[in-house]
Amino acid sequence: MTVTGALVLLAVALVGVAGLYGIAFAARLGGTRANVYPFLSGHSPAEHAVSRYHVRWYTVSMIYLVFDMEMVFMYPWTLVVAEKGTSAVVEMFVFLAILFSGVVYAWREGALRWA
Repeated sequence: MTVTGALVLLAVALVGVAGLYGIAFAARLGGTRANVYPFLSGHSPAEHAVSRYHVRWYTVSMIYLVFDMEMVFMYPWTLVVAEKGTSAVVEMFVFLAILFSGVVYAWREGALRWA
């Protein structure tokens, strides 16, 4: 990449960012800065921003991360498993065993109990 190409790319990026800021400025809600909140479409928040979550949401988020990480690594793995052979299969089963231990922990803590 030449210096000119890099400068053109930088200029395009800056114009894009400035355009997005301009669109956001044009589309924002009217009113003074004191009564416009950044979420809930300008409504007053029901609780303080640093209020605590119930502890059950931590285990629910752990289950989400377990299944999310499983898919993040299994999709690329399916493309190379044929050429890597048995070692790739063994490594994936070890990875899945580690993730399954997280699910078992969350199950034991009651994260799958919804009532």
